[in-house]
Amino acid sequence: MGYYKYMKTVYDTKEHEDLMRQRVISWNKEPVFVKMEHPTKLDRAHTLGFKAKQGFSIVRVRIGKGGSKREKPAGGRKPLRSGMTKITPNMNLQHISEMRVAKKFPNLEVLNSYYVAESGKDIWFEVILVDPQHPCIKSDKQVKWICEQRGRVFRGLTSAGKSSRNL
Repeated sequence: MGYYKYMKTVYDTKEHEDLMRQRVISWNKEPVFVKMEHPTKLDRAHTLGFKAKQGFSIVRVRIGKGGSKREKPAGGRKPLRSGMTKITPNMNLQHISEMRVAKKFPNLEVLNSYYVAESGKDIWFEVILVDPQHPCIKSDKQVKWICEQRGRVFRGLTSAGKSSRNL
């Protein structure tokens, strides 16, 4: 077995579960977007195209679980059938979190993202970002294709975007 296959077996242990529970408690107190030096799940990040070089960055994003609630209608009618609750988005939460990160960091391009953890009310994803203007990215033959693309997350070209478009 390779090194990453051994890393995947660690995620199923009781010790890792306790560690993630403690991390989630501390992550609740942090802001929504946290720029990180290293990915939490190294094997998953490398599978999705992350490289430990200049021009790549990782952002952990928190997003609320569940559907949304529509604004209450003005007037004196009973809102029972007005469809205020149980409004679910057409996109999955991972794709929504990628789009929020892309709006927060407009000079970076979203490469991919992956699930990290969840609590009772929040889910955390880590989004892999690439700087298309960086010289290391422009000279790398495997990654320089992203220099020609702009706004790929808004067009649904990431893996989460494709799955929310049922492709």
